[in-house]
Amino acid sequence: MKVLVVGGGGREHALVWKLAQSPQVRKLYCAPGNAGITQIAECVDIAPTDIRRLLEFAKKQRVDLTVVGPEAPLVLGIVDEFAKKGLRIFGPTAAAAALEGSKAFAKEFAHRHGIPTAAFAIFRDPQTAWQYIEHHPLPLVVKADGLAAGKGAIVCETLEQARAALDTVMVQRAFGAAGDVVVIEEFLHGEEASLLVLTDGDTYRCMAPAQDHKRIFDGDQGPNTGGMGAYAPAPVVDAKQLRRVEEELVRPTIQGMQEEGHPYSGVLYLGLMLTAEGPRLVEYNCRFGDPETQAVLPLVDGDLAALMNATIDGTLAKESFAHHNGAAVCVVLASAGYPGAYEKGKPISGLDHEFPDNVLLFHAGTKKSNGQVLTDGGRVLGVTAVSDSIPQAIRDAYAAVKQITFDGAYYRKDIGARALEHLRRTQLGKGQD
Repeated sequence: MKVLVVGGGGREHALVWKLAQSPQVRKLYCAPGNAGITQIAECVDIAPTDIRRLLEFAKKQRVDLTVVGPEAPLVLGIVDEFAKKGLRIFGPTAAAAALEGSKAFAKEFAHRHGIPTAAFAIFRDPQTAWQYIEHHPLPLVVKADGLAAGKGAIVCETLEQARAALDTVMVQRAFGAAGDVVVIEEFLHGEEASLLVLTDGDTYRCMAPAQDHKRIFDGDQGPNTGGMGAYAPAPVVDAKQLRRVEEELVRPTIQGMQEEGHPYSGVLYLGLMLTAEGPRLVEYNCRFGDPETQAVLPLVDGDLAALMNATIDGTLAKESFAHHNGAAVCVVLASAGYPGAYEKGKPISGLDHEFPDNVLLFHAGTKKSNGQVLTDGGRVLGVTAVSDSIPQAIRDAYAAVKQITFDGAYYRKDIGARALEHLRRTQLGKGQD
């Protein structure tokens, strides 16, 4: 089987790495890929949103399966275009990808199907939105309706912050047309978690729940990023909590999309807030999360290519996979200045260090020039460690991180700290029984 992976970040490196383990896969392509992906796939210089060229490439090379990493081509309808030409592609149609492409659509969909989520209102002009904010308790969350690379949600604790958020999104148009419409939500209190679900539109299979770290600084301070690290499984999502998430959020979403005539096939990402009243939907993504994928896929004991083909064929009910009993922790190394302006082209040293077998280096923003690997993005590398427990995986991941350097390298020092605190509280509770 020939497989084409669309994208060039850490998520795509993890996908290529996992697909390469399938006995069915004999050739891997990645468009455009990165310096790390070149070690296991043939990289082709085609942008993820250049659907016409991707289609031509897949036809010419007789690609058997295309796997789409980022959200933009899915929202633009890459699955629809490939399907028209009879090409097999993993992911939702444009109509189904609206769950991520439009926050307003996703909120209204959740409301229609009784899926628990934050109270919200939708606005198309900043003045009306401001009048709403003035009469509602803070904090609130201001969200750009469209795609904003994970940075379009702004938590506002004061009226000044709310006004600045509206100005950034709707007036300055920091996210372009994504800010034509805003969703204003109540702020939910609790712990966040992420759940990746494979589905063929009817049957579904849950992967290990994860926790992402969105803010740039330790202690969840500073602006939102695309994600500074993740770990799985998240102990806060125990078996009882997971059953509730499936019953109240996962099943109604899949059934709701079916009922509305847009069955969802591919991977569905549910961003969750675990509140005192129960799990609440924060957002949907129509693709694998980044960096959650780098922590979740190493725990999957199964053939990813076979699972993806089953979602396309509607035969996921016949497929199953297991999870390793251990845990995985991913720490992201970022460029100085990210998520704002940052420089590229910094030489990376330490990649040739002899890392233990349980350490995986997933390249995100890297490129090769004259035989040297250079930085080429805001998030540069995802260093993942797989171990028997979260505490050990944390230690192993940070030991590996310390071997890698580049000018201005930055990483959070507290990835997994919430898991350690949860485990500590759990042990204390057991001791008091």
